[in-house]
Amino acid sequence: MRHNLPMKLSNRSTTLPCVSALFALLLSTAVNAQVAQTASPTAPIQDALAQSIKAPVKKTTRNEVVNSIAVVVGDEVITKMELNDRINSIERNLKAQGTALPARDELQKQILERMIIDRLQIQMAKENGMRIDDIQLDRALQRMAEQNKTSLQEMRNQIEKDGTSFGAFREEIRDDIMIQRVREREVDSKIQVSELEVDNFLAAQEAAPNKNQEINLGHIMVRIPENATPEAIAKSNARAQEAYKKLRIGEDFAKLAATYSDASEALKGGEVGWKDQKAIPPLFIDAVNKISFVGGISEIVRSPSGFHILKLLGKRDKAPEVVVNTVQQSNVRHILMRATQVLTAAQVKSTLLELKQKITNKTATFEELAKTNSVDSSAAKGGELGWIHPGDTFPEFETVMNKLALNEVSDPVETQLGFHLIQVLERKMTEDNKEKQRTDARQAVRSRKSEEALQTWLRQLRDGAYVEFREDQK
Repeated sequence: MRHNLPMKLSNRSTTLPCVSALFALLLSTAVNAQVAQTASPTAPIQDALAQSIKAPVKKTTRNEVVNSIAVVVGDEVITKMELNDRINSIERNLKAQGTALPARDELQKQILERMIIDRLQIQMAKENGMRIDDIQLDRALQRMAEQNKTSLQEMRNQIEKDGTSFGAFREEIRDDIMIQRVREREVDSKIQVSELEVDNFLAAQEAAPNKNQEINLGHIMVRIPENATPEAIAKSNARAQEAYKKLRIGEDFAKLAATYSDASEALKGGEVGWKDQKAIPPLFIDAVNKISFVGGISEIVRSPSGFHILKLLGKRDKAPEVVVNTVQQSNVRHILMRATQVLTAAQVKSTLLELKQKITNKTATFEELAKTNSVDSSAAKGGELGWIHPGDTFPEFETVMNKLALNEVSDPVETQLGFHLIQVLERKMTEDNKEKQRTDARQAVRSRKSEEALQTWLRQLRDGAYVEFREDQK
């Protein structure tokens, strides 16, 4: 199954490389069992007709059957061997979690749909020239090991102990990073948050009765297709109603999530994980507030993306926020570039050093070069990120930022987003945490809007793609 990366890969905001807004629902800090993908979808070619007449009829081998085509996605294929390997891996993982297994044909439909959506995103990333070279991949794996408080070798040993080759694991992580990059480009970079939205969010949080609680949710979503007809909407509603009725008579939520849900966490039993209430869409909070006990389920909730059923898995009080009396903030701008199929990481760094030289020699301004070279959405504003509070950005970024003199331009700095040139325009000390509250609120609003936009984009991507199921996969 596709791994959940314990990495700060941004799928929330490329305007500011913020830790708190990165990958809120789609990536967690656990390294799960993962599946190898096979290389060749091509069955052996038969001999010429004349030879076949003389020879006895060749029996079809098991490998030829298993590795035939399951589905065509664009100009690529997913083979039955890939599909079976993924199913076996996810079944092992569900068993390890203590989740009752759904019927294999239902699980196969779910997994195949996930594989199609992943393949479409990777195809789009490649079409946009995105490329993750081995050096970037090795650094990402090293960060994963560090964040899991283990060594790279120990992480490798555990992966291979679980029955997956490390080479296949590396390629899955490469794909995951590419998926994150294309989501940043197609979804996150287009999210805008107004000051009025921040004001409204803060007001709602102040009035919230359980603002100091975190909740753990289970989630089942039945997707509504893009531009769905009334008949298609009714079909999705009927499927959600079917799952809901089974829940009401006591069937296992995790099993039903793996069977019915189109949400990203479906194959993890539907568990979203512990979230601050402010990170959860108001539509879901309203539904959860009507659940009277832990373990209860909501009524079916309709959103533009589909029909949702929520289960309250847990509640807990969170530590109160520390009021900061004095804190330093930095007004920062940056130029972000990434390695692609055309530019290697070394070439990107060389290009950034040339840009730095132009700024130092005053043959071009930082603002001009950001507008013409940066791949971040801040490029239109000359690379301006605004005021950054401690902890809002990647450690690598913040460490270099804090050492810069005012108006000094850094050497290229690598984070999970790519390579940056950083310039600090101002610094100031604030006397309270109001600005931090607004920054956190802006990130929370962005996270909510990004998740909704992501679901819409994935639906549009899937419904607009050429997908051909072979007969026995329909």
